[in-house]
Parts: sequence; C-alpha cells; structure tokens
Amino acid sequence: MEAVARDPAIALRPRRLRRRKPLRFRNRLPGGKLFDVFEERPLGGRIRAIRRIASALIWTAIAIPIQALLMLLPGPAKGSFARFYHKLLCRLIGLRVQVIGTPAAEGPVLFISNHSSWLDILVLGGVLPAAFVAKVEVGTWPVIRTIARLGRTIFVSRSRGSTARETASMRGRLAAGGNLILFPEGTSSDGARVLPFRSSFLAIADAARQVQPVTVVYDRLGGLPCCRRDRPLFAWYGDMDIASHFWRIARRNGARVTVLLHAPFSPDALPDRKALSNECFRIVSEGAARLRQNRPAQPLPAPRAGRSPP
Repeated sequence: MEAVARDPAIALRPRRLRRRKPLRFRNRLPGGKLFDVFEERPLGGRIRAIRRIASALIWTAIAIPIQALLMLLPGPAKGSFARFYHKLLCRLIGLRVQVIGTPAAEGPVLFISNHSSWLDILVLGGVLPAAFVAKVEVGTWPVIRTIARLGRTIFVSRSRGSTARETASMRGRLAAGGNLILFPEGTSSDGARVLPFRSSFLAIADAARQVQPVTVVYDRLGGLPCCRRDRPLFAWYGDMDIASHFWRIARRNGARVTVLLHAPFSPDALPDRKALSNECFRIVSEGAARLRQNRPAQPLPAPRAGRSPP
C-alpha cells in the first residue's frame, strides 16, 4: 500500500476539526429584524419613553394644584412637598439618585453646584431643602415656568439695571432663613468638565451662614459606568430643546446620577469672594473627576480658614 505524505499539522489535527468546508454561522437569530441582536433596533425603548413621559405629565398635573394650595398656607409643607415632587419625578422618568453626604443643617445655606443639564433641577430639588436661582428665560418656558414659580425660584436677568434688585431679593430670602441653590458656572456644560465659577455670582455668600459645595455627575447608563461618549445624552447645552432631549433620555434604561455633598463651611473662613469661588470650584471639580473615573468618592473637607486663592 502506497503511503500518502501529509502535512504534520493536518495529520495531528483532531478528526472533528478536519473539515473541507468551514462552518459558517449566521449573525442573527431566526425571526427577522425584531430578533436581530446585532442590528440597530429603532423601536427599542419607545414604549418605555411614552410610559415615562405620560407618568411625568400626570404626576405634574396632580402636583401643581396641591403645591399652589400649600403656597397659601404657613409652615414648611410647601418645601417638603416640592422635594417629594422632584424625587418622585426622577423615579418616574427612570433616573436613580444616589446621595453621598448630608445637607447642611444650620441655615441659611448657599448650595454651590456644577450644572450640566435641566435634569439637575429635578435631582437637586429632590435632595436639598432649598429654592433655585435661575435665569429669567426659564420664567418664559411653558409648564416649567409654573413649576419654577411654585418652587419659589428666584429669576435673575444679569442685566445692569436689575442687578441691585435681584441681589436684594436673594439676600432677603437668605435673611428670612431660606436656602438657595446657585450654579456659578453661569450656563450648562457638556458634562465632561466643570466650567470655571464666576466670582460675581457669589456676591451674596456673606448673607448665608454656611456655604456647601455640591457635585452632580451622571455616572451610570444601562447599569454600566458612563464614558465620555455617554455624557452628551444627559448634558443639555447649546441649542438643544427639552422635548427631544427628554425623549432620548426616557428611552434609555439603567440611568443613575450621584450627588456628592461636601463639607459645609462659613463664608467668613475665606478672605474674599474670589477665594471662595476658587475653593468651591476646586472642591466641586475634584469630586466630579473622581466620579467620572468611577472611583470611590467621599465628601471633601472644608477649606482651611484664611486659605489664599491659587
């Protein structure tokens, strides 16, 4: 019998692997586009989004008359219900809120936070016992203007002619024992960084008993850590409109935001408002960097008294 010479690599290969025609697998499950796991699913999340938006609108329609009635009554009920409204609204739209730290208890308190989206209003409104300071354009948006007014929001135009009147209004709110939430960046960012704080926004800090820096970072999407590609989904800036932005967020699942409440301190601990602005920016941005890197984050300590600006 004549021996046939074969390649040693082929001769040593197991019999089950000696196939003349390689196996070819289909990249889809049977059933067409609906069950295709490797292709885009344009219908994915639409039912979820419709359900969430409808729930948010119904809850808002129920909450507005209740809050309007509470505004006419004395006591802290209007503030407690406003926090409950924002907290439940976050849950209805599928946004889980994680809070690290404790809000300052000795008021009046000026909360200083970074700002990347209109979602910050819902998140911080459900966590902090305070009213917002917002630009005057917010007072012209349908539905949102009603909610903002019921939440006792202070609107500022930043024009020279009205600065004194608006500053007096904010000082009056603090003098009456109320807390305020301020976004000293002056605008919303893309979520990948914290914009420099404007020291002029902190001109009212001396009317507060305590200042507390706050870091807000949207750090989970689909239950997984967010990367730079995911942050524009939450961020609201430029010429984006709220309706389409809300629709995109409502379609997604597993979203989470982390609120990091740093140690409060007296504004008198720093020599001037520029030093106060620099220290608040440092604390807020360092906390945001740790959260964006998916590292364990803890509230940062208060700045040392008399620390000079960098």
